[in-house]
Amino acid sequence: MTTSIHIIRQLKTPHVRQFLRYVAVGVMNTLITLVVIFALKSYTATPLMLCNAIGYAAGLVNSFLWNRSWVFHARGEGSGAGQAIRFIDGYALCYTLQFVFIWATMSWSPFAALLWKIGPLTLSGYGVATIVGMGLYTVANFLYNKFITFGK
Repeated sequence: MTTSIHIIRQLKTPHVRQFLRYVAVGVMNTLITLVVIFALKSYTATPLMLCNAIGYAAGLVNSFLWNRSWVFHARGEGSGAGQAIRFIDGYALCYTLQFVFIWATMSWSPFAALLWKIGPLTLSGYGVATIVGMGLYTVANFLYNKFITFGK
């Protein structure tokens, strides 16, 4: 019981709440990205790769706006253009970090050949590396935005 109370108290700390808001924004970005991609693909003659680029751009703009105003409360602080450039730089840096992690894991370890059966699903080494890479990206990007993009 004491452990449960301790965990609940930790969830109420400002840093944990901020990270949970960051994760919520990430879920929203994913949904917006997918909706834009599939709407363009389904209802327009937009080329597929352009649908993808537009979807990701929509998610990135949404992410910047929500992170700036709701997660990091940086609305009136500093240049919005400067923050946007740092935000994009952070995205590129953290994406590269997770990409290199997945590439290295798949290229230089026996992990790539592993397969796990989970009921009717098969999870590959690539799938696990991707999930770990996403976690790495999420934490690194949160810290980058907290300390560099929005400076809080």
